[in-house]
Amino acid sequence: MESVPSWRDRSGILSRVRQGAHCERQARRLLENQGLCFIAANVRYRGGEIDLIMRDGQTLVFVEVRYRRSDRFGGAAASITLHKQQKLLRAAALWLNERDQSFASSDCRFDVVAITGEQVEWLPNAFSAH
Repeated sequence: MESVPSWRDRSGILSRVRQGAHCERQARRLLENQGLCFIAANVRYRGGEIDLIMRDGQTLVFVEVRYRRSDRFGGAAASITLHKQQKLLRAAALWLNERDQSFASSDCRFDVVAITGEQVEWLPNAFSAH
């Protein structure tokens, strides 16, 4: 009988998890250096996940962090599809709803921190809820 691989045997998965955590820390530092205040990280809902939630003055900022090793297939920013945007919008709506808020009652924006290789690009207001 063939054995079932354990997490130790899945070094590629673990390294992706570590890379993702590293990129999210890098994005958080970048945004904090730009004056944004950290609220939460890795907020998960059934319909999606929010990598970072920050505050820029009175504006809530929902941040998607994307990493690509190279731009061979379009780079990190190009990987933010309409489907991914919709998932982030649903998760943000749920997060706001838990706080008796909504897109109509709160000043919100959706940023992307795209990391392609060693290049880091912050895209404020990359897409909107409207």
